[in-house]
Amino acid sequence: MTKFERIKNELRSEPKVWLITGVAGFIGSNLLETLLKLNQKVIGLDNFATGHQKNLDEVKSLVSDSQWSLFTFYEGDIRNYDDCERATKDVDYVLHQAALGSVPRSINDPITTNAANITGFLNMLNAAKEQNVKSFTYAASSSTYGDHPALPKVEENIGNPLSPYAVTKYVNELYAAVFAKTYGFKSIGLRYFNVFGPRQDPNGAYAAVIPKWTSAMLNGLDVFVNGDGETSRDFCFIENTVQMNILAATASDDAKDAVYNVALGDRTTLNDLYATIKEALLTHGIDVKGSLQYRNFREGDVRHSQANISKAKERLGYEPIYRIKNGIEKSMNWYITR
Repeated sequence: MTKFERIKNELRSEPKVWLITGVAGFIGSNLLETLLKLNQKVIGLDNFATGHQKNLDEVKSLVSDSQWSLFTFYEGDIRNYDDCERATKDVDYVLHQAALGSVPRSINDPITTNAANITGFLNMLNAAKEQNVKSFTYAASSSTYGDHPALPKVEENIGNPLSPYAVTKYVNELYAAVFAKTYGFKSIGLRYFNVFGPRQDPNGAYAAVIPKWTSAMLNGLDVFVNGDGETSRDFCFIENTVQMNILAATASDDAKDAVYNVALGDRTTLNDLYATIKEALLTHGIDVKGSLQYRNFREGDVRHSQANISKAKERLGYEPIYRIKNGIEKSMNWYITR
């Protein structure tokens, strides 16, 4: 039995109270689904800036009525301290996912990104400390590695940030470390590497590459790649990410006050990604009509990204189950039916 399976069994027998910020978003709603299926009591906070009511409705359709009754939703904003204070009351574990993602968004609007990702983060961190929650786990980012050239990425070696978004995520880590040192309030940061899966929004200017490309291919449109297609990423299926959040939330004290890579520990070029999505659609009888079109590299983008996940394996018991091909195959039904 894996550590994750053992922890899930323990949670079923002794349910806890969880807070998920950004609960109506892609990652937040997947966390909600898993926790409700484990019969946990969940508080959710979201202002619907990037999340959607339809994600919560979908989770409701996938759990029992009794499990859904364990969920309490607060519409609120992490930039408002009173909302953070209200949401953290009587909570055991905080999973802080709320943020404004996207490198291009942060370049276009650094002020709003800063307000959500730094002021909002500090509000949540302080509220959790004041309410004496058992653990605080937050969404960090692989963008923190910046211009550091070495691959794979190791948690202790970072470079200079390449975007306002990367700055905000690095500041989160600095605040977390200071809270551990100053107040004894230890947390865990999860540096996400290109998470993908069901309920990831394919629409909008800042849509992630997999849902955006899948949607275009389903609609017979061309797919546009920034650069020559040899840019590579460490794509991590959502169920691996959910596993890491739960492992981090329930981790022992000596594993806290740290950051961990959340990834597969592998690298896929955008050209290979296109081929993998195309193959997955073909297995569903969908012949892709559009083609792959190349354009200029995008400002602020990192050329290659791959994680070393040894630390997460050794200290948290992380064992990623899904490789990129498995994850894309598992995601296809969701995209096709929508």
